[in-house]
Amino acid sequence: MTYEFIIIYIFLAIFGACIGSFMNVVISRLPTKGEFLSNKRSCCPECSEVIKPYDLIPVLSWLILAGRCRNCKARISLRYPVVELACAFLACASFWRFQFNYATILVFGITAVLLAISIIDFKTSEIPDSLIITIGIFAIVSIWVFTELGMINRLIGLAAVSLPMLIIALIVPGAFGGGDIKLMIAAGFLLGWLWILIAFFFAIIFGGGYAIFLMASGRRKRGEHMVFGPALCAGIALTLFFGNEIISWYLRLFMIY
Repeated sequence: MTYEFIIIYIFLAIFGACIGSFMNVVISRLPTKGEFLSNKRSCCPECSEVIKPYDLIPVLSWLILAGRCRNCKARISLRYPVVELACAFLACASFWRFQFNYATILVFGITAVLLAISIIDFKTSEIPDSLIITIGIFAIVSIWVFTELGMINRLIGLAAVSLPMLIIALIVPGAFGGGDIKLMIAAGFLLGWLWILIAFFFAIIFGGGYAIFLMASGRRKRGEHMVFGPALCAGIALTLFFGNEIISWYLRLFMIY
């Protein structure tokens, strides 16, 4: 790796961590109606002390403060530096995969939003419509970035997974949430029919594996509701990065070509 590329990755990591800090605001405020668009400054949830700018440096501030509020010493959730580090990783991974291409910016934006969706769904069992709309906007922009996906491909992708999910949800109430279905509509237009099927396949593996773990550990009982949004987001993100490679591997595995 050349010196120039090392500088680029350092810059991207810092930029990604800053976006992660914003994603933390989204995760904290968006589920609270009306709070996200307010001009309320960040403050400690325990003592309501406004957080100083020098305590808002991604990752570093949490480490310097040892994960506690400067004023009241209440614990600051580990989620904050983890999200910031995750976004730093996603920024670097997007550049590693797509290099100097508009796809780098697009994929990073999409995966950062998917990260926020995953955490909000895990916390609240709901996926905010505003984040699904954001994925939809990214999907429209992708028409000029992922030009290899034709419009027919994308339109079929709209219903390839979301329609079966809707039918199953109507037959088996609670099988899928409305947010899950709407997410797959937006993702279907983003990925096209083949890639969205791959994304859903991996989502089933991730979600099923997590469900088995929860039941085996006694944290959930058979039939209890389990959020599926994080698994869907993981499948979408994985396909964005490695969709073509996964298809090529599958074809070679069965010696189709």
